[in-house]
Formats: sequence, C-alpha cells, structure tokens
Amino acid sequence: MSALPLRIERRGSVAWAMLNRPAVHNAFDESLIEELSRTASELGSDSGVRVVVLASEGPSFSAGADLNWMKRMVGASFEENRADAEKMARMFEALYRLPKPLVGRIQGAALGGGVGLTAVCDIAVAAQEAVFGLTEIRLGILPAVISPFVLAKIGTGAARELFLTGERFSAARAREIGLVRRVVDAAALDAEVDEVIQNLLAGGPEAQARTKRMLPLVEGRSPEDAREITTRNIAEARVGPEGQEGMNAFLEKRRASWRRDA
Repeated sequence: MSALPLRIERRGSVAWAMLNRPAVHNAFDESLIEELSRTASELGSDSGVRVVVLASEGPSFSAGADLNWMKRMVGASFEENRADAEKMARMFEALYRLPKPLVGRIQGAALGGGVGLTAVCDIAVAAQEAVFGLTEIRLGILPAVISPFVLAKIGTGAARELFLTGERFSAARAREIGLVRRVVDAAALDAEVDEVIQNLLAGGPEAQARTKRMLPLVEGRSPEDAREITTRNIAEARVGPEGQEGMNAFLEKRRASWRRDA
C-alpha cells in the first residue's frame, strides 16, 4: 500500500502536517488536495491543537502540479477542469481560514501551488536556499486559484511582475516582498520554526482564532467603517473567559492558564 500523501505528527499541542510525496517533490494531485482539505477541517476543530505547522518530506516544499495530474487535466473538459479547480480553491480557503495559527516551514523548491501554500500560512519561515516561482504563465496558464492569497501577502505590484514573468526568485526576495517573514540557514530552520511556535503558544487560543476571523472583515475598510467590527470584538474578548483570565494573570503577575504548555 502506498504511503499517505500527507502525514500528521503530533508534538504536544502542535500538529505537523507533512506533505509526503518526496519522490515527486511534493507536487499536488487529487489525493493531496483532498487530504489537505480534510486535515484543515479536523485540526481546526481539535481543541488539543494550538498551532499547525505545514512542512514537507524530502528536498522540496512543493513543486506545484503533479505531471500525471496535469496530463489528465489536459484531456478534461471545461466543466471537469472547473470542478477540479473548485476543489483546489476550497482547499486553500480551508487552510487560510484555519482557526489556529498556521506556520510554514519552507525548504527547497516552492513553485506554483507551493507558493500558494506559503501564502496561506500566517507565518512562513524559509531556508536561505529555498527557491520560489509563480511559474504557471510559462505553461500558458495562470495562477488563478492562488491569486487571492498571494495578492494579500505580496501586494499588486510584486504580484503583477511575478505572475506575468513566471521567473524564479530567492528566499531573500520572498522576504523582501512579504511572502515569508524569516529566512535562515537550512541548519537553523527547525530552531527558527520552534521559536515561532513558542511565541504563538504564548497567545490566547480564542483570541488568535478571533483575530484570524476579524482581519479579513477589517481589511480594506476605513477606520470608521471598521469601528463596529473592532469595538464589538474587543468588548466580547474582554468580557469572555479567556480575556478575563489573561488580564487577571497579567495583573497578578502569573502565567495565563493556556501557557502551561509554552
């Protein structure tokens, strides 16, 4: 029996979702898309999970679309292609809306959909040697499904250039445009990811989930238009059990209850 395309490893309250198709550089196919969608739903509703790390086995993070999958889509109808793209779009949406912090551990190649996976992470850490590319245009297609998430991360200017040229770019450039937040030597990658995890475990889990729900609602609004959303959210958080515990812990100079595993 072949190995599962996605392997889940629990390390205390941190769940590692490992892309597990190293022989094809963790390229996407129907099975990986289905597993990522299912995993996002399961981990999102698991109260024992505080942080999710998206990582991969082998030398590459994800090289984009699997060649055999692409061959099948070349011969498919418009409706079949649209249905296939719909599944992929819903997978990215599920990861983007995950109510837990999502950390990306990026090494090797992150191309096409691999850039999309990087973009849906709340915080992405990359090895200095990592290489990125929105290469779809060189196949005569376009990075349509991932475009909302990439645009939100890197902005229109950088997206226009990289979408239209399909050129590959370095981890340093990825950090410069905001696709990743930290770049380190490969040997320090796990230590850097662990530092991010520890910082995330210090935050209130309900506050983190609420923040992730609030940000898309506030984005693009003026302060006046966002006021009802922001004031309601802070008031609900202050009077809620987690907010009460956090503020009392601060005033009493003790650790909040959720920091016992941090």
